[in-house]
Amino acid sequence: MPDQDITPAGASEDRYGDRARGSCESKSEHESGAVRSAQPRGRVARQHPPRLGRRARKGVLVVHLVSAGAWIGLDVVLAILVFTALLTDDVRTAAVSYQALRLFAVWPLSTIGLVCLASGITLGLGTRYGLVRYWWVAAKLAINIVFVALVPLALRPAVSEAAAYGRQLTDGALVTLPTTDLLFPPIVSPAGLLLAVILAVYKPWGRIRKGARSSARAPAKASGSRSWPEANRRVADSRTDSAE
Repeated sequence: MPDQDITPAGASEDRYGDRARGSCESKSEHESGAVRSAQPRGRVARQHPPRLGRRARKGVLVVHLVSAGAWIGLDVVLAILVFTALLTDDVRTAAVSYQALRLFAVWPLSTIGLVCLASGITLGLGTRYGLVRYWWVAAKLAINIVFVALVPLALRPAVSEAAAYGRQLTDGALVTLPTTDLLFPPIVSPAGLLLAVILAVYKPWGRIRKGARSSARAPAKASGSRSWPEANRRVADSRTDSAE
């Protein structure tokens, strides 16, 4: 009489369940190993901030250029009024020029400077240039911050004193006004803004700490472990430069 299989049904199901779980575990291990092998060796993938789209970048760039041009224009008008008041022999013209400084030399310059600063920071964070990644960007940022801070700290007291001096001239009082505080803004501010425009056009000096970054990337390049996302990002950066 042939032997019959007397294995319980529950044991058979457990055996089949163990096989299924084993195949699932081996599949998950294979997938996780594939993911690990796809990652670049020797370095951890960095999280890049989201970048502006093409239209958004152009819109912010227009705001930045218009605000910078308006800032330079206000500085030119400031220089005209200051030198007119200092060089004219007409007391009434000098008085009107001094009093006109208070109408636009404080809050318009502050507003335009803040708009230029905000749009510049947005462009830096939303493009590949960053804020402290390139020397010329860092220099422009420093110029913008310093000049915006100087408006309420240095220009406002000098303008208030000049406006009071203009009212005294209108009343016929014989007083003197120190000219050093008024000569500083119309000379230094346009020169600094012109330097910022030159930096934006020519983009000199290259990247900050380029040697350290190059040495850190050398082992990864030698092993040929550059990932596809990194390569795609570099191609997108080159296309952005060509579009600009």
